[in-house]
Amino acid sequence: MPELPEVETVARLIAPDVLGRRVVGFEVDWRKTAGGLSDAQLMDVLGGLTCVSVTRRAKYILLGFARKRNQTATAWLVVHLRMTGRLVVERAADAPGAHRRFAVLLAGPRATKPTDRLDFIDPRKFGRCLATLDPAAVMPALGPEPLGDDFTASGLGAALRARRRQLKPLLLDQSFVAGLGNIYVDEALFRSGLHPLSLASSVSAPKAARLFDAIRTVLAEAIEREGSSFDTFYRTPTGQPGSYQHQFQVYGRGGEPCRVCGAGIRKIVVGQRGTHFCARCQQRAR
Repeated sequence: MPELPEVETVARLIAPDVLGRRVVGFEVDWRKTAGGLSDAQLMDVLGGLTCVSVTRRAKYILLGFARKRNQTATAWLVVHLRMTGRLVVERAADAPGAHRRFAVLLAGPRATKPTDRLDFIDPRKFGRCLATLDPAAVMPALGPEPLGDDFTASGLGAALRARRRQLKPLLLDQSFVAGLGNIYVDEALFRSGLHPLSLASSVSAPKAARLFDAIRTVLAEAIEREGSSFDTFYRTPTGQPGSYQHQFQVYGRGGEPCRVCGAGIRKIVVGQRGTHFCARCQQRAR
């Protein structure tokens, strides 16, 4: 499943092609992708509105719409890529690609006929594109953004010490920190020298500060490299793979030597998720 860096990359790359464009229709190939809404219902929410913002919250892409380009958004299209979803902008006259499930037809400020489409491609059909007047109504409760101002080292430390849960499952909990996933939790724990099975309540303030720095550094580096592509599914809207997978220290490297100490990278299952770590660099506190 695409994580924060991949979702951030998608939002940044589609923004220039959709900002200022007006919704003039929809093409829905798989109704569940649209949350079961009909074309008429979709038009009731977004029809005739102009895209005024493209942002990300956790692993969600939020396209904001208003009557005019300089107004605050009053309606949204909330997109969750899930496992195999992709967003790509195509010319309206072009034939849809394989596995397209949903499309927004876009036009210029005064045009009535679409010139472009925002297509949602999703081979496994798990993704969602939800038109809503209130994004909070279609998203779960979410914790702070790890790259936001409300995410601080002291706040993270206090939150960790208040919970007697293992670090890996806690960091994957979207109500604790928003947007982190399996890849970047493994990489951040390695950089901070913390064992994935350590209890959060045992993490001292200095260790929490190291984890805070590691989370931010790993995410920033991954965004700079447009995310990670380790299978055929994640591609940017321009069709290119991300490149952060070449920087992995532990994720997906089970049995390979640690690049820091040479010990073998271990893979275990934690909360039904494959978890990679170096037992020498990330010793579990007794």
